Amino acid sequence: MLRRNLITGAVAGAGAAIAMPHVARAQKSFNWKMTNAYGPGSPFYVTGPGSPTDFCAMVKAMSGGRLTIQHFAAGELIPALEGFDAVSAGTVEMNAANSYFWAGKVPAAQFFTTVPFGLNFQGQTAWIMHGGGLQLWEELYAPFNLVPMPMGNTGVQMTGWFRKPIEKVEDFQGLKMRIPGLAGKVYAQLGVDVKLLPGGEIFPALERGVIDAAEFVGPYQDRRLGLQKAAKYYYTTGWHEPNNVTELVVNKAAWDSLPEDLKQIVRTAAAACNTISHTWCEATNAEALDDLKKQGVIAGPLPQPVIEKLKTVTKTVLDDLAKDAKIKKVYDSFTAFKAKHDSWAGVSEAVFQNQIRA
Repeated sequence: MLRRNLITGAVAGAGAAIAMPHVARAQKSFNWKMTNAYGPGSPFYVTGPGSPTDFCAMVKAMSGGRLTIQHFAAGELIPALEGFDAVSAGTVEMNAANSYFWAGKVPAAQFFTTVPFGLNFQGQTAWIMHGGGLQLWEELYAPFNLVPMPMGNTGVQMTGWFRKPIEKVEDFQGLKMRIPGLAGKVYAQLGVDVKLLPGGEIFPALERGVIDAAEFVGPYQDRRLGLQKAAKYYYTTGWHEPNNVTELVVNKAAWDSLPEDLKQIVRTAAAACNTISHTWCEATNAEALDDLKKQGVIAGPLPQPVIEKLKTVTKTVLDDLAKDAKIKKVYDSFTAFKAKHDSWAGVSEAVFQNQIRA
């Protein structure tokens, strides 16, 4: 009996010794940094429900403090649009922005923010998460040592602010406008002088007449920037951005260093923020738009002939871009998924919006 007890104790002790390194490794703590393309205090993009700082808080709480992420808004650690390179180089572990900011480095990245006349929030999220979009996104970013994922969405955005009314297509000729992404390429075909400015630079540029028009997000966030004080014509047709994805990128080596449970926590927190941020926008924009109208803002859709011309030019621009093999691969995936989603949306959302709700 004594001999059996000694053997049992020895085996148990050996098992505990073997298990200990696994326990220690599972409990390792990580302290990361996240940079951001948007300035301090920016609702949705920096602070508030579903924002990057909310994401950081979620990850810390869900991981029991094993993964803490220190957030830096634009200019606090690096300039606004240098996050892609900073994460790629491993200077920081994460960055929050929009993928269309990196069009000069990865032209096909623009499709993972939004596509003019493309998919709404539900459709874009479905393509990315269930239609092969995420795998293509990861493939595009792999050469840059980046792991991308969605972590926010504004939903449909406003066409933007104009100092003079747009009554016909010719009114775009010579217009200086802040507009990023694929829509900028469409506007350029109509004679617009396209400018890419960080959010914090939009108001002073519009107020001083450096630009004649500007697109940012939607009523709540546009009002916060004071854009209504610089322009009065606010077009509501969100042809250019029927949704807008906030991108989270993670340095590949840092990502690979995380145990599986922490990777799942990051993905789960990002998915939660994708929904929370979108519903926050849905909850805040109506009051803000009503308030802007009370301030004298003239809000309404672009004339239908203008919309039709924009749609025609958009197809030309996208078809031309698709001559590039990498862009074509993403474009084909997007358009094939959109065709399927449109058939469903046509008998579900469209019917509800146009018939049932009305």
